[in-house]
Amino acid sequence: MEEAPGGATAPEGFAACGIVCGVRGEGGRDLGLLYSESPCVSVGVYTRNAFEGAPLAVTREAVEAGAVRAVVANSGNANAATGAPGVEDARAMQESAARALGLGAREVAVASTGVIGERLPIERIRESIPEVAGGLSRDGSSFAEAILTTDTRTKEAAVRVPLGGGYVTVGGTAKGSGMIHPNMGTMLAFLTTDAAVDRDCLQETLARTVDFSFNRVTVDGDTSPSDMALLLANGAAGNEPLNADSSEYPAFVEAVEAVTKRLAREIARDGEGATKLVEATVEGARDEEQAAALAKAVVGSSLVKAAVAGEDANWGRVLVALGYSGAEFDPAGLTLYFGGVKVFEAGEPVAHDEKAANRALAGDEVEIRAVVGSRGASATAWGCDLTYEYVRINGSYRT
Repeated sequence: MEEAPGGATAPEGFAACGIVCGVRGEGGRDLGLLYSESPCVSVGVYTRNAFEGAPLAVTREAVEAGAVRAVVANSGNANAATGAPGVEDARAMQESAARALGLGAREVAVASTGVIGERLPIERIRESIPEVAGGLSRDGSSFAEAILTTDTRTKEAAVRVPLGGGYVTVGGTAKGSGMIHPNMGTMLAFLTTDAAVDRDCLQETLARTVDFSFNRVTVDGDTSPSDMALLLANGAAGNEPLNADSSEYPAFVEAVEAVTKRLAREIARDGEGATKLVEATVEGARDEEQAAALAKAVVGSSLVKAAVAGEDANWGRVLVALGYSGAEFDPAGLTLYFGGVKVFEAGEPVAHDEKAANRALAGDEVEIRAVVGSRGASATAWGCDLTYEYVRINGSYRT
């Protein structure tokens, strides 16, 4: 497996575009379109927030039909908590994009992200869709820009893997900076591949890789009503369709997981107001579920996040987070490290160089490792520090 340039348009047969439509009010691309030149097998996972955004109902219908080959997305307005009129607006986006691309409505997914509780400027979007459709190209950078809200950077990843006597590519483009604590997939993530894959196999692949990547990211503990992750496979690579019994299926799963993990790390790194990516790894747990619960508790703790921001190796805050995670482990068997500095072992503090421990928090990537026993399961979760800037951004998000 090797890294490839680009994101969702890296696989063969995919194109995208992003333009300024005016949804966000002032400047910046805010309307995007992702398109496959040939029919796709499509699967998705969605938020579990009870206030599900209107586009998700429309998208779920399309994905369940199994043949989505385009995604129309806007930023600046989430089209959530907007009632029946919001669903009508989402369908209008879907139908307008389908018409511009010469597709059926069920071949188009819809996504929106931004402010909750406001109607979309749907006429403005309708009028702009022909322009975005006319600008489709293999350069997906403008699409990656068009789905951003408070993000400070685009998030793209792609890998290439030998398969079926040739190569297949998996790519992805995502957005996410705040309201990040997924319980399904994440924020908005659009994954593509030119591999041919059986639909049930593709759904299993997405669910599995999302659990190991996007579901292990947290910025602020809030789950968005707009969260979705879609995976489209157009078969342009020409391989025999993969299924769960295919000898090359594990290599495909590994490629999808590599893309989702890279995107997950970038989402955590770009958390609102963040200056540091925090990676917590738990080893020696009873099983994967227990290890993941422990790691997520550490990166999700506001006190741990604040300590990282202040570069204060306050290991007691990590112990407390592990303790309330709900996972089963023996505290007397815990060993804890900040970077390479051991600070706690066998139920007691370890004499260590406190300045060295603080320095372990000083870079733009911080590693916290906990060994909770001698069993074989491990897991990693990603978060970020909590800074004053987070409060500034969210104290005036609408104004």
